[in-house]
Amino acid sequence: MKKIGRALLAFDAFVDSSVYEAGQKSRANYAAFSAFMDGFHTSGWNKVFVELGCEFFTISIAGGLFALFMAQPAFQETTDDWLKKQDLAVTFLDRYGQEVGRRGIKHDDSVSFDQLPQYLIQAALATEDRRFFEHFGVDIIGTLRALSVNASANNVRQGGSSITQQLAKNLFLSNERTIERKIKEAYLAVWLEFHLTKRQILSLYLDRVYMGGGTFGVQAASQFYFGKSVRDLTLAEAAMLAGLFKAPTKYAPHVNLPAARARANDVLNGMVEAGYLTEGQIYAAQRNPATPVDRARESSPDWYLDWAYEEIKRLAEEKKLGDDRVLTVRTALDSGLQKKAEDVIEEQLRENAPAYHAKQSAAVIMEPTGAVRAIVGGRDYGASQFNRATEALRQPGSSFKPFVYLTALMTGKFKPSTIVVDGPVCIGNWCPHNYGGTYMGSVPLITALTHSLNTVAVKLSIAIGEADSKPGHNNVWDAAKRGRAKIIQTARLMGISTPLPDTVSLPIGADEVIPIEMASAYATFANGGKRAPAYAAVEIMNSHGEVIYKHDRDAPPLKQIIPLPYILDMVTMMKNVVEAGTGRRAHLDNIEAAGKTGTTNGYKDAWFNGYTGNYVGTVWYGNDNDTSMNNMTGGSLPAGTWHEIMAYAHQGIELKPLPGSTIPPGQQAPAVAAKGVAELGVGGQRPASLSRRSVETLGAIETAIKNIDGRRTETPADPVSYAGAAAPPPATGFHVLKAPAQLH
Repeated sequence: MKKIGRALLAFDAFVDSSVYEAGQKSRANYAAFSAFMDGFHTSGWNKVFVELGCEFFTISIAGGLFALFMAQPAFQETTDDWLKKQDLAVTFLDRYGQEVGRRGIKHDDSVSFDQLPQYLIQAALATEDRRFFEHFGVDIIGTLRALSVNASANNVRQGGSSITQQLAKNLFLSNERTIERKIKEAYLAVWLEFHLTKRQILSLYLDRVYMGGGTFGVQAASQFYFGKSVRDLTLAEAAMLAGLFKAPTKYAPHVNLPAARARANDVLNGMVEAGYLTEGQIYAAQRNPATPVDRARESSPDWYLDWAYEEIKRLAEEKKLGDDRVLTVRTALDSGLQKKAEDVIEEQLRENAPAYHAKQSAAVIMEPTGAVRAIVGGRDYGASQFNRATEALRQPGSSFKPFVYLTALMTGKFKPSTIVVDGPVCIGNWCPHNYGGTYMGSVPLITALTHSLNTVAVKLSIAIGEADSKPGHNNVWDAAKRGRAKIIQTARLMGISTPLPDTVSLPIGADEVIPIEMASAYATFANGGKRAPAYAAVEIMNSHGEVIYKHDRDAPPLKQIIPLPYILDMVTMMKNVVEAGTGRRAHLDNIEAAGKTGTTNGYKDAWFNGYTGNYVGTVWYGNDNDTSMNNMTGGSLPAGTWHEIMAYAHQGIELKPLPGSTIPPGQQAPAVAAKGVAELGVGGQRPASLSRRSVETLGAIETAIKNIDGRRTETPADPVSYAGAAAPPPATGFHVLKAPAQLH
């Protein structure tokens, strides 16, 4: 015990002495530090400057850390092989084998950057970014000047994006007009400046910028507008091309030659202001303005091609296309139907939409298998390349209710004839009301969907949760939450990938979705319960003409995700929506159609999603700035637009039945499928096309002839009439008659 006591005393003494010595050293060190810092003591005005400098240094560090944090989403858009991923050169064909456009780089070494006319490069710089060689990717001075001019004019007169920012958007980002995208654009512009030279940035920009008429890059634009190589352009022609950068559709010379020439004159004056040319050097170009090739206004399915190109890039990244970067893709695009959809939407926006205060629309038409036939992403591709059909997040309103009703049917508690009560319902302090503020009382489930009753959809979400609950856990809040989880699960199975936050208003369509995903989800109803992802590429060939990808062969087969009996019940109810409910304007004469309207609070979005045995279609109307329309419902302009597009699409084709229905073999739609088409002045009969049975018969005959002759060929022996095609498909290496499923 004595030894232990002495040891404890020794330890105590050690601790005491250590603490004392540490304190002494700390005081000595602090005194030394104080003496050192006294040498930096300032007073008076010097102290003010020192304090400001310290604050600036502190704020700079904090700002740098914040900037680094904000930059992470932008840098995630890049990868180690980001430039290689951009070097695809894709030629697109429609479903009949006709070339409809190109995407990617030119892969044309005949016109290098060094061979571009010097005055074309100068015109681009004078027009788009005069300080290009001085800034670090973001032109601070130019941005502030643009903000000042726009603020004075109360609208957008000048753009603040540098050439590097525009290139960053083209390489990595979508065309969506959001603050998030602009922030990413700025960071990526700086990133590009550190990874590429100014010359490389300018070369990539001139190779990828949209120039109107479905052309990308100055070489393609030169060939399209003037029928010559870009290296042979005159000063007047170069100025006209440079004028397209600002608004390619507005100033396209084949659309509005006077506006194009006026814009070219502004470009020439800008070159003088920038110091590239003198007044005397531009005199001849102003006196003799450029004259483009005389051609009719040509349209290009740019919305469709942009989306299809993203699909090709994804397939390339997944290593499904080999190492070849020059590809030819036959798509499911129906050029005639695409043109018709664009014309219908343009006419509706011009004539009928102003009364509703609606400025934009989008549409997707696909087969029940997921093959996309047409995409309209907005009113004017040249004004905005943002694809509202494939990128916009909008509230679906009541067009989301089929997911609710389907989930309810799958609980086994409901049938179309089940009586439900349309009356007041509350979840917490949220109490939804029907459109019009009235209640119908006890009605069959099919009637509730036909008249789009909000209260019934909410009550169904509660009933779904109750069917899945344990005894003693049937309070409304918890049951509704469990029900919404089941509804979200159903929507996910059918192809909705957007976040779908769990809110009490989810069952009546308050969460945002993407139009093309709604079309894909509705395809599940049309095909009998199979998941049908949207796709464009039917066949892909490499630069040697070898087929390296076929969707029917290489894509996963469609998977049954919803049991057929529930699909049949839903088809029955959704047919009634078109025949006797909110979607009556979508009715097609002699053609079975089903669907659902959608209208959101404040009339910000209006939808019609519908399908037949042959096609699935989604139509949306609204405004980019999310402002309210003037009482537009899904049953008005959207349903009418769907009707007109589908009336054209079904002309002269062999009709397919909806699930649970039957159609006599060989029955075709009438030449004019609906009376409203001609009445609204957007008619036009769809060219006659071969039925699938006819194509199969011709294919068999062709094979027999080849066997007799002992020869094999990759092109049809005789010309065949194809819907929407001006001539038989060219010899592209695709044997069209061997793929009857891709034709009518």
